[in-house]
Amino acid sequence: MGHMSKFAIIVQNDESKWDDVKGDLYNYPSTYKNILTPGCKAIYYKSKIKNQSFLKNRLSPEPHYFGVGTIGESILDSDSIKKEYYCEVLGFHEFEEAVPIKINNEYLEQIPESKISNYWRFGVREIDKGTYENILNQTVLKDYEITLPNEHGELESRGKKDGDKKRRYTTYYERNPFNRNKAIELHGLTCMACNFNFEKTYGEMGKGFIHVHHNKPVSESGPTYVNAKTDLCVLCPNCHSMIHRKKNNTLTVDELIKIINIK
Repeated sequence: MGHMSKFAIIVQNDESKWDDVKGDLYNYPSTYKNILTPGCKAIYYKSKIKNQSFLKNRLSPEPHYFGVGTIGESILDSDSIKKEYYCEVLGFHEFEEAVPIKINNEYLEQIPESKISNYWRFGVREIDKGTYENILNQTVLKDYEITLPNEHGELESRGKKDGDKKRRYTTYYERNPFNRNKAIELHGLTCMACNFNFEKTYGEMGKGFIHVHHNKPVSESGPTYVNAKTDLCVLCPNCHSMIHRKKNNTLTVDELIKIINIK
């Protein structure tokens, strides 16, 4: 049996407490975890402008849809007090022009009767396939391949538009919280060089604290996507500092372990 995709609107406003990176990373509360599952087709939405200084970074000052992508893996934010998550946004494409929330004075989204009074306050709104397609049909999606499930739940492509716009790579990945949390999930919170664990020593104050280290410095590899299992490790601040002590000779974790074991 094929997998039925979900469809959603994800809100990303000009000013927000959430640690989002447009087209790469979406930060959200656990309330929406059942919607933002891997493979969910998401359309970005921005509400009416409140601060005119953001106008140059928007497609319109009015509420509008401005991009589309597919939700990837989600991971718990280990630093959050409440349950909050980060999810990847894959295959992002920004619209050439803003898509308004109304066409011929009718909303493109279908608003349930039970949510009429507060519908636009939801940061993530689940929609159906028809609404998703209707919004996308209002814009020209150059070079974007739209993949939708057919009546059997199987993925089929509507075709790839002309053009070859490359996905952007950004140095944000050096401090990407998704990568940090994935490294902790895989490697734990105990220093991989000296075995120090902050929670065991400091109790509640030390819970969840550790440094995440790039095995190959970003200064050498350049901006790139990261495999948390092979490219990252967890270290206490002391070991992390020692690895970077000599500017032109970054130690490997194995080299540092040998030094620790010699003393």
